[in-house]
Amino acid sequence: MSNVCFIVGSGDFTTRDLVPDKNDFVIAADGGYKHLVDAQIMPDLLVGDFDSLDYVPQNIEIYRFPSEKDDTDMGLALQKGISLGYSEFALYGGSGSRADHFYANLQLMNRFSEKGVKIKMVTPGCNIYALKDGEIELSRESGTVFSVFSPSDTCESVTIRNAKYVLDSASLSNRFPLGVSNEFTSEKCLISVKKGVLLIFEYLTKDYK
Repeated sequence: MSNVCFIVGSGDFTTRDLVPDKNDFVIAADGGYKHLVDAQIMPDLLVGDFDSLDYVPQNIEIYRFPSEKDDTDMGLALQKGISLGYSEFALYGGSGSRADHFYANLQLMNRFSEKGVKIKMVTPGCNIYALKDGEIELSRESGTVFSVFSPSDTCESVTIRNAKYVLDSASLSNRFPLGVSNEFTSEKCLISVKKGVLLIFEYLTKDYK
């Protein structure tokens, strides 16, 4: 299993699967530091402009940037993780009340997956995967539903098996939500794409329809 770089932002937070081992790396993106302190997890690095975190912590390595910049704290944290040699990322605190920030993080997932990075976002209600030119197998939980979108113009040869709505080498575009709100028909569902990046939303409880 690859070593994982965990990046925690200041949005809605869950500790689900946030269990770094000694070879993983944890980056707090600005206000995400507070989430990690509450979870009693000490980050290896703090990145940001401190517009969300109103104090400067001590005894931690800090990469501070001006508030007027051409990238987000999450984007800068991703770049730092890549520069440290990580190619698998788990993003936390990436969703919440600011829909524009959430959308920006989805754009980051698309952008960095195009560079060959394996990346997912963990939110309180769902896991979001960026899948480039490959396949993923999802395991059904009670009431699980999922949606599949193309963030770029097109995704080619998209296949979905073991689901209520199947696809066989179909094309998806970012102008029509054909892949929204699907359901499992067995314990495992296979999703694949031959060309392009898919964003896959895997909802984890029956309350998300």
